[in-house]
Amino acid sequence: MRRPTGTRWGWGRTATVAVTAVCLAYAPIAMTEIWPYARPGAPAFGEWLLGRSVSPEFVAEAVRDRMGPYGRSLVPLIVHSVLGGLLMLLGPVQLLSAVRRRIRLHRIAGTVFAVTVYVSMAGAALYLVRTPPAEAFSGAAFWIVLATILAGTVGSVTFGVLAAVRGFPDLHQRWMLLCYGFLMTAPLLRIEWGLLPSLYPGLDLRDINRVAIMHLGALVSFGALLASRALDRRTDVPGLTGTWCPLPVRVVTHLAGAAGLVWITAAFLDEGTAGRRLLLAYLVPYAVTYAVIAARAARAGSRGAHWAREEWSLHLAALCLAPAFSAVTVPVLERTLGLDRTTALVAGVGIGCGMLAYAAVTVVSLRILYARELLKRRGDVADRPTGAAPAAATAAVAGPAREGAQG
Repeated sequence: MRRPTGTRWGWGRTATVAVTAVCLAYAPIAMTEIWPYARPGAPAFGEWLLGRSVSPEFVAEAVRDRMGPYGRSLVPLIVHSVLGGLLMLLGPVQLLSAVRRRIRLHRIAGTVFAVTVYVSMAGAALYLVRTPPAEAFSGAAFWIVLATILAGTVGSVTFGVLAAVRGFPDLHQRWMLLCYGFLMTAPLLRIEWGLLPSLYPGLDLRDINRVAIMHLGALVSFGALLASRALDRRTDVPGLTGTWCPLPVRVVTHLAGAAGLVWITAAFLDEGTAGRRLLLAYLVPYAVTYAVIAARAARAGSRGAHWAREEWSLHLAALCLAPAFSAVTVPVLERTLGLDRTTALVAGVGIGCGMLAYAAVTVVSLRILYARELLKRRGDVADRPTGAAPAAATAAVAGPAREGAQG
């Protein structure tokens, strides 16, 4: 794969360096985060940094609030956090080994990565199973968001492994990037712990978490999409004809999204100052994400990059449906889990964008598989062999359009 040049490489390199730096910095924080709950006074880099960036009182309150929920599941949480730190180190290795076509390293690190994800998420699952939502750290809404992220992480790594085994490098790439995006919610949440108290003085960690979950799912899935499009420089996919996002579909999704946004806005405004704070934390990232995806879809269409336009359009449709999904989810959470309206609202909005991004990657995968099936039926190509090396094949995804513009 030819390395990107010019402005594109500058942005890509900057993003890669930034993500790598965050991962390397967060790894020791994750690995030591639970130790003080098992042995009071044990060193914890995260608490040390948070105490100096916010205040020792803020840290003490956070530790006190987590002591009860964490105390029932210390061993699973230690496994989860230590292996989570390892995943922060393996992620950059995976990305760089794929980009630089270090096939053997990519295979070995990929196997270790997948196994580590499963074991780490098993520890998190035990914590969630043992902890009733209402008794969880930061409450039921945070518990629901954590459970959703866990399911998304396990599902995406599973589909990524299956795609690699079946020799579908482009699908493998998308699912693994989404998986790592979900994993990145952990360091990004800690960054918000350090920054948001300066914007909202006086808020405790529970309220800070509520603000953060308004947009974390949207941000990490958006980052995964940007990375996928940067690595896949094809203008067309063989067998791709027409679109799954014609004008009527776009109109319906936009109308549904507008209705959902109106409902969410009204619901949060009814919650007073806290509701307005949460609404702002949701709407601003949502608007930025929508503007970028819509602009990229339009630009890809004007250049005749049909595949890029199709993928951007599918993700835009999913983003539009996210508010409508959240609006429908709120009463469901109220009735099935017995939540109060505010908690159900925060949870429903918190999981909407992440779940619809997962659905969008699923539809994109089906779109690619459908195009290949059409080619097979026409007899244009033979069946693809299974077991292709993901790293070498990932380079082939970008190869055919080396001189093409980014979608």
